[in-house]
Amino acid sequence: MTELLTKETFFEKVFNYEKNKEWKFEGDLPCIIDFYADWCGPCKMVAPILEELSEDYKGKVNIYKIDTEAEQELAGAFGIRSIPSILFVPKNAEPQMAQGALPKHQLEQIIKDVLEVK
Repeated sequence: MTELLTKETFFEKVFNYEKNKEWKFEGDLPCIIDFYADWCGPCKMVAPILEELSEDYKGKVNIYKIDTEAEQELAGAFGIRSIPSILFVPKNAEPQMAQGALPKHQLEQIIKDVLEVK
């Protein structure tokens, strides 16, 4: 199940950029963050794929969603210019951003390569 994040829950579960200048991941599991909007067609194509992945990788990867309309400050903090934009956050490395509606096999490859989850 994907979880919708607000600025407050983002600070608790991912990264508090007001408190830390350097990247410091707050989570227990690597995560994927989908920056989306309700009106976005490609975002609607990615949503069911992310739901599937949240089941496939339950207990290994957390999958979050951020509504760029409701959380404009978060979208701005990550320089989101187009949606969907998907942030891959490994446990012990810098996060990496991908843009566009990626197919499931490509998302799974990124989970293996970037998040180092089998």
